[in-house]
Amino acid sequence: MAITCIRLLADPLKIKACRRALAERGKVFDEQAERLQLAGNASRLRILYLLAIEPELCPCDLSDILSMTVQAVSQHLKKLKDAGWVSTRKDGVTIYYRLTQPALINDLLGEHLQTAAS
Repeated sequence: MAITCIRLLADPLKIKACRRALAERGKVFDEQAERLQLAGNASRLRILYLLAIEPELCPCDLSDILSMTVQAVSQHLKKLKDAGWVSTRKDGVTIYYRLTQPALINDLLGEHLQTAAS
């Protein structure tokens, strides 16, 4: 069954303006969709939250805290690092992770971070 429009007249100026607005901001929507996809995983949100309340954590720390395997934590950290949300610091053989964009994380988890601080 085909869906048909019931409007009587199309407003070509409105359609053109809306298409132009979308075209001008197309990249913004793509970038935001990538962010939301990355942040749309509960384990990654937990990792981001923990890195927001602790300056640095290693995968082993995160593994113990989250009751996940180190391999699973490392996969999440790799995605976060590839996106530029976390950076690393190596101390001997241990790699520590920290947030690179605290403002972004604050936007995602702001009210929860405020409660953790008190």
